[in-house]
Amino acid sequence: MSRPTPMLELQNVETYRGPAQILRSISLVLGAGEAVCLVGRNGAGKTTTIDTIMGLLAPRSGTIQFKGRDVTRLPAHERARLGIGYAPEDCGIFPDLTVEENFQITAWLGKAATKTNGAAADRVFSIFPEVKGLLTRRGLHLSGGQKKMVAITRALTLSPAVLLLDEPFEGLAPVIVTRFIEAVRAIKSLGVSVLIAESHVQNAGRIADRLYAIDRGEIIFAGRPAQLTGNAEVMKTLHG
Repeated sequence: MSRPTPMLELQNVETYRGPAQILRSISLVLGAGEAVCLVGRNGAGKTTTIDTIMGLLAPRSGTIQFKGRDVTRLPAHERARLGIGYAPEDCGIFPDLTVEENFQITAWLGKAATKTNGAAADRVFSIFPEVKGLLTRRGLHLSGGQKKMVAITRALTLSPAVLLLDEPFEGLAPVIVTRFIEAVRAIKSLGVSVLIAESHVQNAGRIADRLYAIDRGEIIFAGRPAQLTGNAEVMKTLHG
């Protein structure tokens, strides 16, 4: 398989949570215009990988490069300003603020003038047009699917080059999962590279250009979706 032009690259990353080592020499590449899925069971190390890339956890060793720049020691807000977007599994929506106020806080943290109207906003809201009808609603009153839509849209308001999605399909009905998969394709069409942490191989195979499988903090497979589903040993590991 030819190696993609890297937008984001991890080399031999090792990360701990407290005294416990979670990631063991993780290396992966997200290329320009790609959707790449990191698949694995709960507890395999997917969220720790995403948190390490975003700067929420500091790796003990290894390097993280974004568009050729070493960002291993940069804080999370600096990575966001450089162009790494992030929608966490719990969405991170402020419950007592309206959706528009959630966007405004993101803009303030990113030192960007995010607006909810105009051409740039239309481009962002084209992914989930439903969000425009939620701008005056408080986070507390959003459904799980609406929170995920808002979290992804909020991440896009800072015009990232790379978007990290942690379990974006978790807890969604199958018809809504399809809606979100279509949204990821639309995000790619905007020129954004997407790295998705996903527990279900079937969902990952519907959207990923390439896959990495992770188990017990180690990458055990890298390749195309069809190559993964044809690998009985890895599939057995992923399904426990």
